[in-house]
Amino acid sequence: MEASLKLYEESHFIHAFIVPNYAEPEGLLRDTIKRLANHRNAQTNYVIILAMEASELGHAAKAESLAEYFKDSFLHFITTVHPADIPGESRGKGSNVSYAARVGCSEMIRRGLDRRRVILTISDSDSSIPELYVQELEKSFNQAEDPYFLLYAPPIFFSRNCFDVPAAVRMTDITWSAMVMANLSNSRGIAFPCSTYSLSMVLAERVGFWDTDADSVGEDMHMMLKCFFKTDGMARCQPIFVPINLTNVQTNGYMSNMYARFVQAKRHYNGIADVSYTLRNAFGINTTGDNKDGMVLLANTKKSSMYASPTFWIDKLIICIKVLEAHMIPVTSGWLMFAAVPLMQFVLFPPHPMVAIVDPADNPILTSDFYATLWNIVKIITVFLPFPLFGTLAIYEYLHRYVDRELYRKQKSEGRTWRNCFDYISLPIAAWLFMTIPSTIAALKRLYKTNDQYIVAEKFFDEERD
Repeated sequence: MEASLKLYEESHFIHAFIVPNYAEPEGLLRDTIKRLANHRNAQTNYVIILAMEASELGHAAKAESLAEYFKDSFLHFITTVHPADIPGESRGKGSNVSYAARVGCSEMIRRGLDRRRVILTISDSDSSIPELYVQELEKSFNQAEDPYFLLYAPPIFFSRNCFDVPAAVRMTDITWSAMVMANLSNSRGIAFPCSTYSLSMVLAERVGFWDTDADSVGEDMHMMLKCFFKTDGMARCQPIFVPINLTNVQTNGYMSNMYARFVQAKRHYNGIADVSYTLRNAFGINTTGDNKDGMVLLANTKKSSMYASPTFWIDKLIICIKVLEAHMIPVTSGWLMFAAVPLMQFVLFPPHPMVAIVDPADNPILTSDFYATLWNIVKIITVFLPFPLFGTLAIYEYLHRYVDRELYRKQKSEGRTWRNCFDYISLPIAAWLFMTIPSTIAALKRLYKTNDQYIVAEKFFDEERD
């Protein structure tokens, strides 16, 4: 432990935190950046890249106010303003991050910083990044065999305002957190970051920074996919097991809050575009090696970068399966669990002969022991299908309380208690309203409309209380 603390205190890394935002409360941004300013090495090793959108009214005044507030808190404070009219771009976090990263990296190099020392961390406007995350990130970077081929991904955690939102919203984000943690456990490093993550400037330059078209709406997953394919399978996701605390979507009023979370869910599931991107790159046109300057830079860092991973084809199959799992399960599981079996029950065993679709003499379940047994197995599987999720949530429930107590030093009365177990009653509502319906809408809309309106879910923030 003493060795790792010494390593951190003598850090030679520069941490550039990119904070993209659009129509977010200034108090929320100030709180997020202030938490970074409280880190020990902020004044000597931290660079803030505040990524504003030109389309936001009042963005200049907000950026100026924040820059003035933190003028002596960091090594550099860089503000970028993403233009709203760049041809071919799809509006969203990804295009803002890409612009901020390009401008910010160029500015850091102009100011004499060594690109090999710079680690970029993409932060949401509400990400509470603890100092322990930076410490573990540097430790992992130093211990990695190929640190310039890694994306570093922490779990996400919702504990800042979780008791101020409806139980269904709370349960949706708890389930989301549990699924992200399960995803990071992949032993081959084929996993996806969510919300907040880090990578070297070298890797970002190598792959040509973030994509900005309609295929890259889900910027975190898409960046991992892009790095994987652009490096011929050499890039991997390295978990950093320090949770990043986020805020739940919160508005004034119960129904308003539910609707705001629904809007956020629709935006999240627009990431289904990554399915076509993954299949196209895995089995279609080879798009690696576009950025020649970045390739030369990374080749000088590690000669083996010129060669594909020896298990590239296997890894491509695995990553395709994981992308399909991430996007196909939400859009199908609700319909299969709650509609498919009842529908078949109605077709094969109608409540009245007048609504019979299949004649009993032609019903295979009534005329064949094999199909009757198969039908019973399907019904049993349907009943037990949610049990793995329940087990995952049970583990997460314990972990949530442990993190609240040990990392955030919350009193027992301030965290989740046994009374919060009643939250799980809202799980079916949350699953349908914030998973099945929005993912279905996103999948259907993708068939005829690739660009969607950029809407940010409202986040109420009380700066004095938080």
